[in-house]
Amino acid sequence: MDVSRRGFLKLSVATAGGTALGGLVGSGVNLGPTVARAQELRIKDAKVTPSLCPYCSVGCATLVHTVNGQIVNIEGDPRSPHNEGTLCPKGAAIFQLHVNPNRPTQVLHRAAGAADWEVWDLERAMNRIAELVKKTRDETFIEKLPNGKVVNMTPAVFALGGATLEAEFNHVHQKLMRGLGIVAIENQARI
Repeated sequence: MDVSRRGFLKLSVATAGGTALGGLVGSGVNLGPTVARAQELRIKDAKVTPSLCPYCSVGCATLVHTVNGQIVNIEGDPRSPHNEGTLCPKGAAIFQLHVNPNRPTQVLHRAAGAADWEVWDLERAMNRIAELVKKTRDETFIEKLPNGKVVNMTPAVFALGGATLEAEFNHVHQKLMRGLGIVAIENQARI
């Protein structure tokens, strides 16, 4: 194995630092204040906004730290009776939901039978979705059952709410789906 002088020095410094840190911790030195100070400096000038974790139906409280409108940190809110400042692994990764460079930022459409994705503008995609929902609803709408009971429903559309959506959106989603006559409504958080 060839090791350059620079590589050897980096490895030596890392080993010495790790050994020194391990020695401090092993000897009973409390690094808590140092860690707390480092955390404080990281979010010192940040604006704190209370929020909720979007991933499941528990609704763990979070604190979102922003500097100049950019999210710099998201952590559990210790005032919350649900999570008492802790977050599960998914909740701890909320920061990546917002700043991940691999997050899709455009509407991608792949036509039936096509091999490649096509970029659509949002208005075109929303219009296409509305056309297909209306067409399906009109073709399958049941006003009355054979026994005369009024049902005003369509069995051909299924609505699935997402656990990453807030309660307000899911409420409006429920109202829209029920208004369209859709009775098969579920939320991903329960599945």
